Amino acid sequence: MPEADTTGTDTPATQPTAAPAATVPDKPALEGLEAKFSERWVAEGTYRFDPATTREAVYSIDTPPPTASGSLHVGHMFSFTQTDLLARYQRMTGKNVFYPMGWDDNGLPTERRVQNYFGVRCDPAIPYDADYRPPAQPAKNQRDFDVVSRRNFIELCEELAVEDEKVFEHLFKTLGLSVDWDMTYRTIDGTSRAVSQRAFLKNFADGDAYLAEAPTLWDVTFRTAVAQAELEDREVPGAYYRYAFTTHDGAPVHIETTRPELLAACAALVAHPDDERYQHLFGTTVTSPLFGVEVEVKAHPLAKPDKGSGIAMVCTFGDLTDVTWWRELDLPTRAIIGRDGRIQAETPEWITTDEGTAAYAEIAGKTAFSAKEAVVSMLSARGLLDGEPKKILHPVNFYEKGDKPLEVVTSRQWYIRNGGRDENRRATFIQRGRELEWHPGFMRSRYENWVEGLNGDWLVSRQRFFGVPIPVWYPLDADGNPDYAHPIVPDDSALPVDPVAEPAPGYDESQRDAPGGFTGDPDVLDTWATSSLTPQIVGRWSRDDEFFANVFPFDLRPQAHEIIRTWLFSTVVRGEELHGTVPWKHAAISGWVLDPDRKKMSKSKGNVVVPTDILEEYGADAVRYWAASARLGADTAYEVAQMKIGRRLAIKILNASKFVLGLGATEADVLSDGQDPVLVNALDRALLAQLADVVEQAGRAFAAYDPARALQLTESFFWQFTDDYVELIKDRAYGAQGEEQKASVLAALATTLDAILRLFAPILPFATDEVWSWWRSGSVHRAAWPAPLPVTDGDTGMLPTVGQALSGIRKAKSEAKVKQRTEVLSAVVSAPAELLAQLQAGLGDLQAAANARSIELRDGADALVVSDVELAPTEA
Repeated sequence: MPEADTTGTDTPATQPTAAPAATVPDKPALEGLEAKFSERWVAEGTYRFDPATTREAVYSIDTPPPTASGSLHVGHMFSFTQTDLLARYQRMTGKNVFYPMGWDDNGLPTERRVQNYFGVRCDPAIPYDADYRPPAQPAKNQRDFDVVSRRNFIELCEELAVEDEKVFEHLFKTLGLSVDWDMTYRTIDGTSRAVSQRAFLKNFADGDAYLAEAPTLWDVTFRTAVAQAELEDREVPGAYYRYAFTTHDGAPVHIETTRPELLAACAALVAHPDDERYQHLFGTTVTSPLFGVEVEVKAHPLAKPDKGSGIAMVCTFGDLTDVTWWRELDLPTRAIIGRDGRIQAETPEWITTDEGTAAYAEIAGKTAFSAKEAVVSMLSARGLLDGEPKKILHPVNFYEKGDKPLEVVTSRQWYIRNGGRDENRRATFIQRGRELEWHPGFMRSRYENWVEGLNGDWLVSRQRFFGVPIPVWYPLDADGNPDYAHPIVPDDSALPVDPVAEPAPGYDESQRDAPGGFTGDPDVLDTWATSSLTPQIVGRWSRDDEFFANVFPFDLRPQAHEIIRTWLFSTVVRGEELHGTVPWKHAAISGWVLDPDRKKMSKSKGNVVVPTDILEEYGADAVRYWAASARLGADTAYEVAQMKIGRRLAIKILNASKFVLGLGATEADVLSDGQDPVLVNALDRALLAQLADVVEQAGRAFAAYDPARALQLTESFFWQFTDDYVELIKDRAYGAQGEEQKASVLAALATTLDAILRLFAPILPFATDEVWSWWRSGSVHRAAWPAPLPVTDGDTGMLPTVGQALSGIRKAKSEAKVKQRTEVLSAVVSAPAELLAQLQAGLGDLQAAANARSIELRDGADALVVSDVELAPTEA
């Protein structure tokens, strides 16, 4: 086979004139093509990015890094294929495509997998052991796991992730992703940690990152703070409990709450300022039942007169609305739930009565659930409950990976400003979203709705072990108390650092946690705080300025719609704060893959399809066809039937190409720009004129980020080419009408096959490169998108018309139950005047294909009709 050309794209005008003999296998097949070509493409650098470039020549893609510790499912193949279609098209238009692959090793899923796989637990306080190896047989009980330092834990995470990534890479190569596998990245290696810490420190220096003590959403299972973007509302059963506070003159003021366990944390009662029932109470105090604490009655417009009794018990903190009321009404902080989800053991200072102290002792140390039961029991025993609890289903905040409702606790955390508390900054981020080209366009509203609904800055610190350490230390005063207002930061050359394992600059390890010394921040950055920097990580920001300038801002961010609020928005935040620009030009948003019942596929539902199974059964091209058939942003059903159609199409390309090349079409027959005298037949000119339209429209569709439309156009033309044109021209192709007519049809066949392979190449890369290798040098994936064809005067409607007439005659033969080669003695084709000219021009090919002695064309019908078909007698 000829040596592949990997130096650049070639166009029809620059293809070699010498035509190598076609080497077509006897029995073309799809089996084995994935292994054959995925290895060849890597070896020959077919998709290699050339760093010696200019920004104008580059098309850069900010590829979504899949979680390497998870498992790939059919949704990954769907969305990554849609990205690959765009990458392949841009490469064929002459772009130097920067298409790396990343692996998201950072975060909770990797941490949990490593714990169980190696049988280890992390304790950041333990010193690093350079010689540590995990046990050969991990313990089954977590209490018996080895306890290791954070650095050792990260090393184990990296070790396991590398093995997971090999599996992912093999599957993506089998799928045919045109990734430059020399340019992969990981979100937790030394480079990514340094970039993430460098960006955070720049945010801090610029005032965009800050440390604050504030109410924080908290997951009691994972013992970590949770950001707004990680929230998930779930409908859970609950109940409204009605009981009364008491005014100074003994009048009851009933409230209804789903969280009676927080009664001891009550800081105020709040009603709407226009609610006449409570206006006389505003500014006065009432006393809480059980605990005997006086709280003020306040007015606030967020109170809902039609909800419950219309007056709410504000606790610090029951939910995010309580946080708003606490902040805007300047209420006292009376927190009673700790980070472990239990009621604090010590009686709060605001509970001063003996009765209140005794009541608090009944709930101290209990979980929130048990405390609720205890408070309800005490209220009921004292006759303070008004009626039976009203059972309800109501939405409750959960961490998206958690199993218990979130609590709101007060804690010291790091934040990055994202417009949640700054109207001007929020307007900037909305404007950046409008500078993006969204595909599909309606996805922009999801972005804007999220930004407009923010109610706080981005909480980026997490109380986990595996992640990017927050790169700060705090000086300790003479009493050993941290000075949080003056954090110590590392020198840039020292990055990445781990403050719990390395001493602060200017100190030594003996001064750790000692009065007058230092303490390291024990937390890590939210995984999105690093994932939001994928353009900077893979674009070599802060390490190679020239490289970064050639890829940033990136051309494309492809991703799923459910993480617009997290990955896309957080990357916009970092792009604005680090560079003052939007990080990409286009955002291509993929939809979900749905099961046959139109439900989203997910592991929790047990309806996920394993990618390796369908790749083995139908082949990569078939799976890619299914993904390419769906428009961007559309939720798409998993359809085996669609894959079967794709497989049939790929097989048809192999077989039809074999037939065309078997007729004698060669590379030398492919027409180039300005070369068309050889086309002496009207049907040949009509075919290429129709093809020219398809090339132009398919290219326009791809350029508009609509590969599904490009596939539809190409596929429709291809089947007309094989079903009609190839059948109509066989007589001429075999030389029955002379060499001039044969040369004309071979030019049309070769030019069409050349263009069809290029049109299908982004979608069906294996079948198209297989056919290309039979008769052309190099790879179709280094060839150019089809150039404008030389034929401009062909009748684009001719082939469909002549093909319809041939189909009508064949139908008559089928109805007569005779073979298609049976001679037609005569037939009549009636058609409107405008179609008769097309039929007349193609009459020779029509008669030859139909094996007809005579076909009479008649004017006057409203539509093309075949009638009076007289067949030659056949032997019984």
